[in-house]
Amino acid sequence: MHEAPPVVFFAGGGTGGHLYPALALADALGSLRPGLRPVFIGAERGLEARILPERGLEHVLLPVRGLRRGGGVVANLAVGGALVRSMASLAGRFRRLRPELVVVTGGYAAAPAGLLAALLGVPLALQEQNALPGVTTRLLARFADQIHVAFPEAADHLPARARTVVEHSGNPVRVPTARDRAADRASFGLDPRRPVVLVTGASQGARALNDAVLEWVRTRRDDPPAYQILWSTGPTHIEGVAAALDEMGSPTWVRALGYIHDMPAALSAADVAVGRAGAMSTAEFLAWGLPSIVVPLPTAAADHQTLNARALAAAGAAVHLPESELDGAALGAALDDVFGNPERREALAAAARERGRPHGALDIARRLETLLPPRAHEGAS
Repeated sequence: MHEAPPVVFFAGGGTGGHLYPALALADALGSLRPGLRPVFIGAERGLEARILPERGLEHVLLPVRGLRRGGGVVANLAVGGALVRSMASLAGRFRRLRPELVVVTGGYAAAPAGLLAALLGVPLALQEQNALPGVTTRLLARFADQIHVAFPEAADHLPARARTVVEHSGNPVRVPTARDRAADRASFGLDPRRPVVLVTGASQGARALNDAVLEWVRTRRDDPPAYQILWSTGPTHIEGVAAALDEMGSPTWVRALGYIHDMPAALSAADVAVGRAGAMSTAEFLAWGLPSIVVPLPTAAADHQTLNARALAAAGAAVHLPESELDGAALGAALDDVFGNPERREALAAAARERGRPHGALDIARRLETLLPPRAHEGAS
């Protein structure tokens, strides 16, 4: 009689920042437990409604909705109703599939699965990406068997009982590999011998960041810096950025792209990174040991990106530049300070490496495996 493969529910979504960690952890745990049956729990309105079917992954989409911050009680009545319907629907999946473990990576889409795990006594693990834990993490923390945080500061915002099961494991990102930096620079049309600043506003780009970079490039048109710019503008911004660069005579030391498909090559090519302070972006900067200048998105939920930036700056792993202070002059001054002071740049890089967890996905998966029943041959005497 063959041993049935363990079923694990991975709950997280609404945004890519919660969905992609779930996908990475499922892959890592599957590498440790061949035959693992991952089932992804998400929301009908989330990014996962497109990504999970595209990848052919077993999944359940629920009518759960996120709270409307500042919307008041009346505006959020539908949210409570959707949560009850989602839990009722998902309870049947718990009965039929009997998951051995529920892994929650955050977002409103994960709440029903986490609550049912707590009610039914199913082992529960949380993975929190930000310095300020989200609502779902704070709600479920007291019921969790393991809580994996990317920022150790996150523990300060959890109940005292929950802190005893907190582990600083990092975020599950792609593992840096040995690469030919000169070849990676050349692949983007850059001078292989000159340092590179990677500017990225994440997948959609950041208008404020783009405006500041353009302003700074304009001031350096006749006095190019000693470094080059590899710039991911976001698909909707590239046309305007390209036109502005054309007006400046297409400076050869600036390479602007709408989207960077080979991000490992870009990270390898870079000496310094400039970007938002989102959890997954900063996790990649840290994993690669990149000094960074981070500009938090001020409209992020609960201003969590500012807390991420402050935590990294306090650890000496990044320079925090608030968007309220961002312009071409401020960005240029920050870059010149980092490049003009090799000791400071190396200190930032060393702190990034110390803070980074490049093997976070596998490290977390090894701990998750301890919550699964032992394999039949492991339990035999």
